[in-house]
Amino acid sequence: MERVHCWLSNTYWSPGIAREKVERAALFSSLVLGVYLEGEQVAYCRVVSDRATFAYIGDVYVDEAHRGKGLGKAMIRYALEHPEHQDLRRWVLATLDAHDVYAAVGFEPLVMPERWMSYLPKSGS
Repeated sequence: MERVHCWLSNTYWSPGIAREKVERAALFSSLVLGVYLEGEQVAYCRVVSDRATFAYIGDVYVDEAHRGKGLGKAMIRYALEHPEHQDLRRWVLATLDAHDVYAAVGFEPLVMPERWMSYLPKSGS
């Protein structure tokens, strides 16, 4: 988790996140994925789901040296095809700059975004 914490604490979506939060998020996720090359972790992804109706893809990260090789798409495809995540009504995610990656595996902009809301607690770091 040291490497994952280092990656995530330096991203735009979780800058400075505590290692304990990274570990707790992984522990309580329905699926946690890592990609390893010669024993070294080069990518990470997790899925939060009730495994019946809904799933959220979060913390997708590919080490800079390994980007552009399809690892992000491979992790997302694996998650979408995972037996415990079949027949869900909805998958969601948020991204600032990887829309093309997710579109390539079937994601589209929110349908009726005017129906969606969020709650961002002041202490939600």
